[in-house]
Amino acid sequence: MPRRATAIEVPRSGNSRRRILFVTLILVVWMLAVGARLVQLQIGRHDELAARARNQQLSSIETAPTRGQVLDRQGRELARSLDTASFYADPSEIHDVNDAAKRIAAVTGQDPADLAKRLDEAKDSNKKFFWIVRRVELERASKLDALELDGVYSRKEPKRYYPNDTLAAHVLGFVNTDEIGLGGVEQSYNEKIRGEAGKVYLEVDRDRHAFESYEVQPHPGQTVVLTIDQVIQYRTEQALSAAVERTQAKSGTAIVMDPRTGEILALANAPTFDPNQPGANPPETRSNGALQSIYEPGSTFKIVAYSAAIEKGLVKPDDKIDCQMGSITVAGRLIHDGHPYGVLTIADALAKSSNVGAIKLGLMVGDESMYEYMKRLGFGSRTGIDLAGESPGILRAFSRWQPSSIGSLAIGQEVGVTPLQMATAYSVLANNGDWIKPHIVRELRNPDGAITFRAKIESRSALKPETTAALRTMMEGVTLRGTAKKAQLEGYTAAGKTGTAQKIDPKTHAYSATKFVGSFVGFAPVSNPAVVIIVVIDEPLGSYHGGDVAAPVFREIAEQILPELNVTPDTEIKSAPPMVAQVSKPSPQQVKEEQVQIQQREATLPKVVAARSFSGEASEVVFTVASKRGALMPDLRRQSVRDVARMCAQLGLRLEARGEGFATQQNPAPGSEIDSGQLVQVDFTRRN
Repeated sequence: MPRRATAIEVPRSGNSRRRILFVTLILVVWMLAVGARLVQLQIGRHDELAARARNQQLSSIETAPTRGQVLDRQGRELARSLDTASFYADPSEIHDVNDAAKRIAAVTGQDPADLAKRLDEAKDSNKKFFWIVRRVELERASKLDALELDGVYSRKEPKRYYPNDTLAAHVLGFVNTDEIGLGGVEQSYNEKIRGEAGKVYLEVDRDRHAFESYEVQPHPGQTVVLTIDQVIQYRTEQALSAAVERTQAKSGTAIVMDPRTGEILALANAPTFDPNQPGANPPETRSNGALQSIYEPGSTFKIVAYSAAIEKGLVKPDDKIDCQMGSITVAGRLIHDGHPYGVLTIADALAKSSNVGAIKLGLMVGDESMYEYMKRLGFGSRTGIDLAGESPGILRAFSRWQPSSIGSLAIGQEVGVTPLQMATAYSVLANNGDWIKPHIVRELRNPDGAITFRAKIESRSALKPETTAALRTMMEGVTLRGTAKKAQLEGYTAAGKTGTAQKIDPKTHAYSATKFVGSFVGFAPVSNPAVVIIVVIDEPLGSYHGGDVAAPVFREIAEQILPELNVTPDTEIKSAPPMVAQVSKPSPQQVKEEQVQIQQREATLPKVVAARSFSGEASEVVFTVASKRGALMPDLRRQSVRDVARMCAQLGLRLEARGEGFATQQNPAPGSEIDSGQLVQVDFTRRN
């Protein structure tokens, strides 16, 4: 049977070409995709990937910069940074954790078991960096270095130090373990003071073991020069602390301000804290009450009604006002005076602190104008001081006032203020009507000493000069014949206003019958005020009136700091009472001997001469000490701090007082030649 032929299929040339083209197209697309990806990685993401690769090869540690100094206005140091050493570990390099922990703890005082536990945990979690102890003084650091432990390394770190301990603590603030400012100037100017951090870069191998390192040095921070005067700050703190202790008060605040520039010369709160050990005190002691504590001001707020009434021409200081024997009804609310008064002059109504008088003036001025003048004097708004945490106080919008609000606001109720707001408002009266923004920083300096910032006076007109001149005279009457007689100064005229306010009981939301705030705000000298001082005593026990608990503190501060500021006395200094004459008449021989002794003393004592210079109607008495050789140093021994300060001010000398009580030693010695402006150092000691 014949065999059938088998047909062989020959591939068509068209199909083959299509397959080749398809495969080729896929290869081209793949190559283009790979090429595009390579372009993206090599060009588009080059920097990113290079950085990632570098990070895998590098381990870095940030090094803290040295914070800038903080100085007072005279260049005296208030804060600086010290060199210390901090120790860290790479737990993977420590072979015997327990032994290392014991040896480290023996030097640092840490709990060895706790340290070993934390090292083990870090080692188990593959951590390559673990802080052992930070900012160790150099003596202990050298002992740790001497241990030469594997995996333990050290690096220098600055530590903030406040050489005066608690002095100006609320102004300075403090820093945390990372040298970040918390509170005060340290916080407000943290970026300027802190500087720029550096870095230590460690080259690591595949197992993250360091084999090479290099460092980018940090840049130190700027120096801050404050408006604070260290001596004035110390005097203010001492007087305030003694008053709080004496009255057993909950707390106290005092501020000394230059009304012409807005510079804060002193700002103190009691109780206070040590910024070197901020955690050693309760948290509430770190709160800056001068900026943050809101209180009802009471009668110190009456200057609003008096300012507005005089400014608008409604009354003059010698006009009469009927105080209605101490009671007035406003929108159904009966308000009393502390004492019943009849017809008084406007000036006497302020001096006697009559509530009725202030309310009547407020009613004359009207609600809307009263609100306007409150805002003019800065109430209800932050002053803008260059410190963190300032409160705006409490002042309700005019639209939210009740019909009786004018009666409350005129006497300092239904309003909340801070001590700084009140001091700034009184500076308007002391500064011929200009409201000046308070500030605490005078200038900033680079590490090379170049000044990068200098504070400028920021002011606005609030009252007419004639209004403030009238009010200054009226408020001098408060100290001479009114509620603030304990604020009278020796050698200087003074003016101000007392305030006594009931506190709100948080339980009953009504005024407490036992808790008060006593305050006094004043300035001196009256004709040309050099300082405004506010003193606020919170919840004193026993006597609580501002004239009793706060006015004496004003006097103590003012009498010590005015000579320090070289302010010339403008009133007669009270002399000691004359001695009683001897009963028996001295003999001629005794008289002769006494005359010889007097002549001998007079030959060695300097002569005090009063030279009077005239400028128009005003005159100024300048005291100089003269001798044949020139100016001589008087004997200051056995004199009080106040008397020594006054004598030095009169002689144009700068005083550095050390201690309290009475002078025991002085430099220069009595009879030495002196020059105007020379520094005098006097040691004081308490005695019975």
